[in-house]
Amino acid sequence: MSELLALGISHKTAPLELRERLALPEGRAAGLMAEFASSGGAAEATIISTCNRTEVYLIAYDPVIAESEVLGSLATQAGIRPTELIGHLYSLRGPDAARHLFRVTAGLDSMILGEAEIQGQVKRAHELALVEGASGPILNRLFRGAIAAAGRARNETGISEKGVSVASVAVSETRRTLGDLANRRALVVGAGDTAELVARSLASSGTDCVFVANRHFDRATELAERFGGEAARVADLPERLTQPDVVVSATNSPHHLIDRELLESVLASREGRPLLLVDLAVPRDIEPGVRELPGVTVLDIEDLQRVVERNAATRAAEAAKAERILSAELDLFERWVDSLEVLPAVVALRERADEIVRRVLAENQDRWMNLSDADRDRVEKVTRAVAQRMLHEPTLKLKEMAGTEAAYEAVNTVRELFGLDVETDPGGGTEATVTPIRREA
Repeated sequence: MSELLALGISHKTAPLELRERLALPEGRAAGLMAEFASSGGAAEATIISTCNRTEVYLIAYDPVIAESEVLGSLATQAGIRPTELIGHLYSLRGPDAARHLFRVTAGLDSMILGEAEIQGQVKRAHELALVEGASGPILNRLFRGAIAAAGRARNETGISEKGVSVASVAVSETRRTLGDLANRRALVVGAGDTAELVARSLASSGTDCVFVANRHFDRATELAERFGGEAARVADLPERLTQPDVVVSATNSPHHLIDRELLESVLASREGRPLLLVDLAVPRDIEPGVRELPGVTVLDIEDLQRVVERNAATRAAEAAKAERILSAELDLFERWVDSLEVLPAVVALRERADEIVRRVLAENQDRWMNLSDADRDRVEKVTRAVAQRMLHEPTLKLKEMAGTEAAYEAVNTVRELFGLDVETDPGGGTEATVTPIRREA
């Protein structure tokens, strides 16, 4: 019996050094999803990879085997031994895995409670899985449900009020370090959603911004036009680093964009002016060793996490309201999953009825040779209506039993009474098996 399986690491279980080694750009995530979905151990796969988590969601034929495969693949991607992940990797199954995804998507498991970006990141992860053909009916329903539930939680509670995000906390800490940001100069490296949030907050504080990007230079130009700044390419970093008071970096680069050697070469041109570097990327854009340089202050994602933890209690009441909303939405998903247990029997029962109607009509064709085509059509419709009405009550009863201990016995009784084989389509032999996510007791 197949089962929903979620494995991953997050800011709650793994240090930044390990999270950045397991961070998966879209290309690598797409390759891994295809690998998991075609390995024979899983029917469906979707991967979420953000600055604070890397998580794999599977519909696994054998959860134990699938867990081992994921552990090995993630360790290979990170270039470490699988044993180094033990103690950092969490594994959730069935309803626990579903609830975890709902909480992640709503921002209840985020470093910043109710953060806005994660819902979009989950949505993009699901869209990538759809494009790669790795997701399927169960994960599609699960991810759509999680995104819808997160939307309700944000709209109906205050978990996201004031737009708190990693970007807003970064700018808040910048203000605490530098004081008034009016007329300060900022360099924003990156052109994605986080960079835009940073730019909006900095610009509203009166900061002059320069946007640096290579792969998305057009996007950097767009941001520069919108917020009254300039656009530059990564190749221009040595020159651009001589001017700003703060550098905020948030890219998907697999390697450091600002290292010690680069920064040492420009510090002399800064005439002793202090420099604040805020690194929001995982893997990190800024080499940790630059902390040792005089006049340089570095804040990375772990530094911001400590700030957030000091202020986490302020949203506890709103989080409790959001949890209740997620529970209601999870109930809808679990009822749908429960229906999968009896669905093959319901489908086979109705297909058997259609088959019998076709056979009886064919066997009696010579008995109403004088009927008009319209009369033949009426006879067929009446016959099918009788069959469907006879099955209406049994169908409802089976669906009501879904998820209960009586369901298994009821399905077997229906199979015996009507001569069904719910593993196959009685009309043509097409496989009609279902993939539940619950463990058998």
